[in-house]
Amino acid sequence: MAIDCLVLGAGQEIGKSCVVVTINGKRIMFDCGMHMGCDDHNRYPDFSLLSKSGDFDNAISCIIITHFHMDHVGALPYFTEVCGYNGPVYMSYPTKALSPLMLEDYRRVMVDRRGEEELFTTAHIANCMEKVIALDLKQTIQVDQDLQIRAYYAGHVLGAVMVYAKVGDAAIVYTGDYNMTTDRHLGAAKIDRLQLDLLISESTYATTIRGSKYPREREFLQAVHKCVAGGGKALIPSFALGRAQELCMLLDDYWERMNIKVPIYFSSGLTIQANMYYKMLISWTSQNVKEKHATHNPFDFKNVKDFDRSLIHAPGPCVLFATPGMLCAGFSLEVFKHWAPSPLNLVALPGYSVAGTVGHKLMSGKPTTVDLYNGTKVDVRCKIHQVAFSPHTDAKGIMDLTKFLSPKNVVLVHGEKPSMMSLKDKITSELDVPCFVPANGETVSVSSTTFIKANASDMFLKSCSSPNFRFSNSSTELRVTDQRTADGVLVIEKSKKAKIVHLDEVSEVLHEKNHVVSLACCCPVKVKKESDDVDVDLIIKQLSEKISEKVSGAEIHETGNCLQVGSFKGSLCLKEKCAHRREISSSSSEAVFLCCNWSVSDLELGWEIINVIKQNL
Repeated sequence: MAIDCLVLGAGQEIGKSCVVVTINGKRIMFDCGMHMGCDDHNRYPDFSLLSKSGDFDNAISCIIITHFHMDHVGALPYFTEVCGYNGPVYMSYPTKALSPLMLEDYRRVMVDRRGEEELFTTAHIANCMEKVIALDLKQTIQVDQDLQIRAYYAGHVLGAVMVYAKVGDAAIVYTGDYNMTTDRHLGAAKIDRLQLDLLISESTYATTIRGSKYPREREFLQAVHKCVAGGGKALIPSFALGRAQELCMLLDDYWERMNIKVPIYFSSGLTIQANMYYKMLISWTSQNVKEKHATHNPFDFKNVKDFDRSLIHAPGPCVLFATPGMLCAGFSLEVFKHWAPSPLNLVALPGYSVAGTVGHKLMSGKPTTVDLYNGTKVDVRCKIHQVAFSPHTDAKGIMDLTKFLSPKNVVLVHGEKPSMMSLKDKITSELDVPCFVPANGETVSVSSTTFIKANASDMFLKSCSSPNFRFSNSSTELRVTDQRTADGVLVIEKSKKAKIVHLDEVSEVLHEKNHVVSLACCCPVKVKKESDDVDVDLIIKQLSEKISEKVSGAEIHETGNCLQVGSFKGSLCLKEKCAHRREISSSSSEAVFLCCNWSVSDLELGWEIINVIKQNL
């Protein structure tokens, strides 16, 4: 059986995360996001790839949302209320509580302020949330008779989860966005060691390895302090949920220690609501926050106040947290237009900005002007400071998680193509795991695990209980292997339960007097040429004659530059990690690998053939 992974969003890009995985007949949609840098048909995933008729209830078994960011949940009300999906939707308790706030804030900014087409209404958001089933951490949910899912702590933002899904013997993990290190308000991702056929991982920072967070925090604080000390205004575009709380904790503590009286403002009532939920959901925060909460609430900031729109043009220094974080719309962009022309001011970008946003343009260089969505231009004379406070894991974290879970296959999403390709090569070469980087609209198919329950014959069980040691020498050590199960044969007959029998029982089980299995394998051998006029055909002909003389009963066939030797049981093994491999090499040939899973007589015959090859090349 195969697992099919159809990428509808975040394929070789960051935005509109949406991956549909088919496991043993069950189809799961992981995330249903929108692209924050697009205002055309590319804003949403192409749902028509799921069903041409629009019958999404039969096309999808369930939807699982990993967290409340718009690039993971932004298209959900459109898919459920406009496209008509009525099946189950799963997300964590914090995500269910906070997603409506994020969705309504986005709708209000895009429709009420920018006058764009209303793709979903306030009523759509409410009706969508009624379909949601809340998940708790490590709670196993039986979606139906065959499909089960389980959520694990992902860090990143409040309520973010990784998702384990299993159908029969096939199992996968979809990470969503995650962080493998703790920060001031959230813990690191935690997951059990699982047997996985497929790991689908984000790769936002596929080639970035971060150092200690303390130098980054110090650099950020110094930049903001220098700005306000010089009489400037510091604009910090940030999402209302996550980075705002992280940076407010950092600044509030610094303001207290340095006795700074410059006001710090929140621009959004949404952030005030978010802080209320953070106070209610302490169990989802870091251990440090939980310990502090016993004496006081860490989200009660002493130096942070609400911001009034009239303060945009007020004289004097200040620090302002404004949403959204990528300067793609909303109040942060409005304030940027007024503050960017002054060289006293600062725009501090604490996280990643997707292509197409003003934040991304500022991060890509030091532009003197920036084009806005409505065609207007803004002079940029303010200081631009970027600090990596992103809640995403770095390249080391992705490698550590992949190594820990040891999946049979990896699919990378939610990243930029060049860095994703680099990480793919690293996973393939260092971890020896097949890795795929599909684009939007592409499907990756990997084989799934199938376990077969089988009975065992008495003879086979007896042979298993008696050790059968084999010894082999390597260049550095003596290797001992136990071959006690090598004589087992799996027999599967129609309408009968599978059975493992001893090799000596095969003839009886199959009702045959003689049962011979012939195996063949092509093994390349390099001829050491003394000069350029070596006749390879002549060497092969001479080698064929030598083998015929030395090895009785061997059938030899010459086909071009290939010599095929048959009529003996066994195999030549070319796998580098074969536990039963023996290596034969000489000055005149490349290494030849001979598998030791042969009977003694066959092994002797195989060694004879190899010796003839070595002696005559």
